[in-house]
Amino acid sequence: MFPTVRPRRLRRHSKLRDLVRETTLTPNDLILPLFIRHGEGEEIPITSMPGHRQLTVDKLPQEIKEIESLGIPGVILFGIPEHKDAVGSDAYSDEGIIQQAVRVIKASGSDLLVITDVCFCEFTDHGHCGIINDKTGVMDVDNDATLEILQKEALSHAQAGADLIAPSGMMDGMIAALREVLDENEFSHLPIMSYAAKYSSGFYGPFRDAAESTPQFGDRATYQMDPANGNEALREVDLDVLEGADILMVKPALSYLDIIHRVKEVHPELPLAAYNVSGEYSMVKAAAANGWIDEQRVALEMLTSMKRAGADMILTYFSKDAARWLSD
Repeated sequence: MFPTVRPRRLRRHSKLRDLVRETTLTPNDLILPLFIRHGEGEEIPITSMPGHRQLTVDKLPQEIKEIESLGIPGVILFGIPEHKDAVGSDAYSDEGIIQQAVRVIKASGSDLLVITDVCFCEFTDHGHCGIINDKTGVMDVDNDATLEILQKEALSHAQAGADLIAPSGMMDGMIAALREVLDENEFSHLPIMSYAAKYSSGFYGPFRDAAESTPQFGDRATYQMDPANGNEALREVDLDVLEGADILMVKPALSYLDIIHRVKEVHPELPLAAYNVSGEYSMVKAAAANGWIDEQRVALEMLTSMKRAGADMILTYFSKDAARWLSD
């Protein structure tokens, strides 16, 4: 007890603080989301996400070179097709925007980990994450019909050369369906990163600008989780583990640090990802632009809190900035 015990003794010198630090954040913990659009020779700024752009496929090799130079190990790809339809057919076309992007990255000789988002909200003309109909009495996503096209999408990504697929639609049974189609087509080696606990969150707004994926009616509350629920997240995670998920994810991250911690406690045997989403990023950028906060300090504090809560890797729009800050 005080005065014999004085915790401040270990804080008095910066090098000592470094030595006793419990949680370490490095560029190797980061995955950068990229938005790939149709067209040629374009880099279109995303107004609500300062520092990010929609890139055409021909701009990818230069972008990938910069990402690799910063020590960031992987990217996750989101696509904006030229044409959208009711079933999001570009998502599973051999010449779809994501399939093209994967092949270009692989052809560049890059050793970057290429992750593909497996969903339909960016590809459907209605902005929902699958096939919609009113067979239940209300217009909603048809879970089982959507599983069939998710299988097509995942297989097309695998055939294009993706290193890891990440289904994000929160359809019941999606991990089992994707594991089945991959295994049946000689892709049993391909891992699945499951958006196992994905909440129906208000923090996704800037992403929907970036991916042009705003729902044209209603919301996604019938398939994404209620932000008030924690035990339900563990049930969703358990189901995905049983179905064969290789990596788990919690999304968003900042308001769900308790969920990250609980998932890691229940499933320490599996790698856990946290998605530091667009709204979390844009709030920091906006406050920093107004001089209200120190952007670097706050962003790194947020990312460190996600690792401290239990995340092994973080999908974040701060990846480039954080990699530079951490290397200084």
